[in-house]
Amino acid sequence: MIYNSFEDTGLLKVLKFLKIHNTEYLSGQDLSDVLRISRVAVWKQIKKIQALGYTVESKQKEGYKLTKNSELLLPWEIVSGLETKVLGQQAYYFDSVDSTQNQATKMMSDSKKEGIIIIAEKQTGGRGRSGRKWVSPKGGIWFSIILHPKFDISNTTLFPIASSLALSIAIQKTCKISTELKWPNDLTIKGKKLAGMLVDASLESNKIENLVLGVGINFNVNVKEIEKELKKTPNFYGVSSLNEQKNKTSQIELIQSFLLELEKVYEELNKNQIKKIIEEWTKRSSTIGKQVEMNTLNGKISGKAIKIDEDGGLIIKNKEKTKKIFAGDIVHLSK
Repeated sequence: MIYNSFEDTGLLKVLKFLKIHNTEYLSGQDLSDVLRISRVAVWKQIKKIQALGYTVESKQKEGYKLTKNSELLLPWEIVSGLETKVLGQQAYYFDSVDSTQNQATKMMSDSKKEGIIIIAEKQTGGRGRSGRKWVSPKGGIWFSIILHPKFDISNTTLFPIASSLALSIAIQKTCKISTELKWPNDLTIKGKKLAGMLVDASLESNKIENLVLGVGINFNVNVKEIEKELKKTPNFYGVSSLNEQKNKTSQIELIQSFLLELEKVYEELNKNQIKKIIEEWTKRSSTIGKQVEMNTLNGKISGKAIKIDEDGGLIIKNKEKTKKIFAGDIVHLSK
């Protein structure tokens, strides 16, 4: 099942009319006359709307009334009331897909439109960094965004860090929950992973042609089931979910807030205003100041995480020597 936010289908025409008149019953004949479709077509669209999770009451001789919105991440719901200028203004929805990142990568070369978002209720082949499996059941928030950045190629490694900061701010504003940022781009609660970022970039002539940001948020998932599936994977450090924190924010509200905060940091990167991003990320970081350890191709690196550089690299100090790391799995040791 696939929907988008920009085609004026019969379903959306009926739904919009029900939303506008949600304090009263509308007869099938009224809907038929106004929308210029048959009463049978009205009935079929009502059934489709109900199948998408909307509650539409039906009373004989009175008609239909919308009494409750759907909780699905439907594209027209995300676009409605969205405060961004660009990001998320065009949306696609899949009830199931192998990976929103894969879907976005297929689409990005065909569209130069900025900020398209691809959302899925669940992913059957979700992936994290380094090709790792990302368990993505219903109840989570799984999406990718297609971007065409103006910023320099050197900022590509900083972008997922900036994106994780935007999500941390959005969660704090909407859910009133504080998260910590684990380098390079994970969000944690009490040391357990809540969300992560993945970036796929297409480069040409030393410039960024396209960039796809993948975002995975454990919003209302079964933590124990995910932990059972992932506990034997390398560097696994636990799973957290927003529903454990007595969160009452809707998924739509959180996505809209994140898109707005992401647009802000994205504009800052495009203007090369890097210092502010690094300062704000550092304030929320659980990595900076910690003794850390990492396995690399050149052996194990350990030391104290001092800071992140302007390009997003992590500076680690061991005795009098410092090293910069751009990618890998950090293990937090004692402070």
